[in-house]
Amino acid sequence: MKNAWRPAEGAVVCIGETMAALAPAPSASLETAEDLHVSVAGAESNVAMYLADLGIPVSWLSAVGDDALGRRVCAAVGAAGVDVSGVRRDPERPTGLLVKEPTGTRTRVHYYRGNSAASALGPDVLDDDKLRSASVVHLTGVTPALSPSCRTLVVQALATPPGERPYAISFDVNHRPALWPPGTAAPVLRDLADRADITFVGLDEAQELWDADLEPADVRRLLPHPRLLVVKDGGHAATAFGDEGVWTVPAPRTDVVEPVGAGDAFAAGFLTGLLRDGDVERALRLGHITAASALKVMGDHGPLPDRARIKRLLDLPTHEWAVEARSSRSSAER
Repeated sequence: MKNAWRPAEGAVVCIGETMAALAPAPSASLETAEDLHVSVAGAESNVAMYLADLGIPVSWLSAVGDDALGRRVCAAVGAAGVDVSGVRRDPERPTGLLVKEPTGTRTRVHYYRGNSAASALGPDVLDDDKLRSASVVHLTGVTPALSPSCRTLVVQALATPPGERPYAISFDVNHRPALWPPGTAAPVLRDLADRADITFVGLDEAQELWDADLEPADVRRLLPHPRLLVVKDGGHAATAFGDEGVWTVPAPRTDVVEPVGAGDAFAAGFLTGLLRDGDVERALRLGHITAASALKVMGDHGPLPDRARIKRLLDLPTHEWAVEARSSRSSAER
């Protein structure tokens, strides 16, 4: 079913910090590993890279240090097909750093991003010429946690009424507890999430932030204003709430190497589907397909299936998609 509302055609602009990331091998200890893998990590640039993979023109706006890690970050994001020409180089502040520590079945993340180049971003980013031709500007709840100026950036972006900007605003709650002082994230993120045109939130993070007993419909009552609210229930399903109705699409079961980056990939897939034809069910499917690519790799950015397979999955009748999801679960559980 097609939604009567969707963003105008055009490019997407993603705004937020990307860091250099260090990680030992999945089975190694951070304390004893002799080698660390270097990659890049950032929610907004993850979304941008997957959008580029899916053929959507996209820019990433941020700041990095005028240092080797900053150059590495820009090179990696640019190599994925993202326009990085608007990224600032700060000669006085460093590029942020993230270190991953495998701990059994989970990965602990350590941030070194205080006084980073991106933490000095402010609302002047919204004056960039790239926003004038954008169809969507994508923000996340990570940015307002970085500094007062970063919070002002996001607040100001979302305070502008839809009729006074040429683009829709997409906002992923993306709660990172380590970045927030205790007890401060819940009201801020609820307010910001309710102001966006398109909002993404995981059911688990909504429960952690606002109420442990929430179900997807309860989240909609908490966030009534987005034109589209997407509630992701882990590997089970995703539900979109819009003016024309509610759509729930089950998620195919996927072997998980690391869950980091899957939410960003889902957002990119959903936005791509929405921009292409406004069909919400197909957009949810593309979100699941893209998220599975992130789940299968140690880093945040994995390869997508070939176009023929993506098209086949998107074209399945609803009942056949459900069968595909169930069969994927069964084969993974054997």
